Amino acid sequence: MTEKSQKNRRRSDIPAAVSSNSDELAIELIKINKHFGPVYANRDIDLKIAKGSVHGIVGENGAGKTTLMSILYGFYTADSGKIKVGGKEVKIKDSSHALQLGIGMVHQHFMLVDNFSVLENVILGAEDSVLLAPSKKKARIELARLAEEYELEVDPDALIEDLSVGQQQRVEILKALYRGAEILILDEPTGVLTPAEAAHLFRVFDTLKKQGKTIVLITHKLREIMAITDEVSVMRRGAMVKTLITKETDPSELAELMVGRSVLMEVKKGIANPGDIKLEVRDLEVSDDIGVKRVKGVSLNVRAGEIVGIAGVSGNGQSELLEAIAGMRKPDNGKVIVKGQEIAFKGDDSAAELRLAGLAHVPEDRHEHGLVISFEQWENSILGYSDDDKYGKGLYLSVKACKNEAKKQIEEFDIRPPNPLLKTANFSGGNQQKIVLAREISRDPDVFIVGQPTRGVDIGAIESIHNHIIAMRDAGKAILLVSVELDEIRSLSDRIIVMFDGNIVGEADPDKVNEGELGLLMAGISSQDKDKQEEAFVKDKIANDLANKGAV
Repeated sequence: MTEKSQKNRRRSDIPAAVSSNSDELAIELIKINKHFGPVYANRDIDLKIAKGSVHGIVGENGAGKTTLMSILYGFYTADSGKIKVGGKEVKIKDSSHALQLGIGMVHQHFMLVDNFSVLENVILGAEDSVLLAPSKKKARIELARLAEEYELEVDPDALIEDLSVGQQQRVEILKALYRGAEILILDEPTGVLTPAEAAHLFRVFDTLKKQGKTIVLITHKLREIMAITDEVSVMRRGAMVKTLITKETDPSELAELMVGRSVLMEVKKGIANPGDIKLEVRDLEVSDDIGVKRVKGVSLNVRAGEIVGIAGVSGNGQSELLEAIAGMRKPDNGKVIVKGQEIAFKGDDSAAELRLAGLAHVPEDRHEHGLVISFEQWENSILGYSDDDKYGKGLYLSVKACKNEAKKQIEEFDIRPPNPLLKTANFSGGNQQKIVLAREISRDPDVFIVGQPTRGVDIGAIESIHNHIIAMRDAGKAILLVSVELDEIRSLSDRIIVMFDGNIVGEADPDKVNEGELGLLMAGISSQDKDKQEEAFVKDKIANDLANKGAV
């Protein structure tokens, strides 16, 4: 434990608040309780959030963070307890009532209609009359004002499906502000953002705070908590552990409070011992759903006993590359070779062919491609592998064998709650991710490709997932990793490949490259390009100096 952690442990365990005066509190929660069947999601929660502050809420997946904020937003009703908004006790009936009270929420999975425009999404449910024209005119003017005031520029006529994830998030924030939100709750807001988009979001937070808005930030990223919050509350297993003034704590103390034990903050791994090539990609070309070429002649290989990380800003072909290698998307040209076997890519059997060849895949979007969330956990634990002999033969499926396998995965990967009969939709996002990872890793594949392995996952689970991936590498597996988290790419990878505009623009040694150099490659600027730019800058400066001297 660090010296600062010891100092903080000596402080009173009474939750710290900026002020005990209820008139200066945006939110006060008193003895909030909520359970789902036998599972307590929230137990006797007390929380004070000061007006005009950025308040972080951290905890492991399943700690009850999102449930607590969903109660505040009116999605759930507490079994008992009190809620005060601006010092006045309220009974929040639903999300519409919460918005009337000035509370808005941006969920981890956006609540937008894909084939509606930005303008239509913003006014949806907040129309002034049955005639849409006046509402649209009013909204267009207000959106322009909000966009300028809070740096939330987005084309009001663009369709949601044509926007990047970062732009879609701006629309969600604009929706809340348009409806008059003074308190803004954001659930894992940077989980799907690039570093540049996350930096922009933090500037928006700063502007909102200066305007007197209150921000409640649910996140597992302790570096963000330390950078942008005024206070941070830690939850563990449905209970509130402690509230701290952010500048008086550190990531180590927060991590220990979150999981109830010391947490390794850095990935520890030995030197890789690469063996034979297990995965080879040759001149691969892949188009997206509307025929735009996203992967443009990519070639790479991954050897047994190594982790190859692919870095790049979202939308530069990494997703399509991963989908093609996994058999989810048919390439236009090129080859994918697994353990010396070229994959035929015939129809819908490609993914099954790859599984038989010894490849397992964790998709980037667990909801869209990794799970059937209406299924129970045990059903998802065998998804894609139900024809395995250990689950029965022919048309016969042994439900008992499937449930036993699910229980093993729950125990090994610490999936919470440990209930194989629970609907997958009722697990937290991080535990849903564990369900996917447990299913694929437990197959003991020779080639493992994984997209965004820790998206929306808490610090304790991140440590566990990273350890599983490193253990696979040390067992001689070939691992291809795609992540928007540069820290994750640099700490896990033995080699880093950088993609830009569908091409591989560089390869780097994670022990030698720094974040700035990777950032340049991700922007499509090679070291040669940088040298040329610097040379041109020097030449221009000399020319300008000479011209100025001549003018004198």
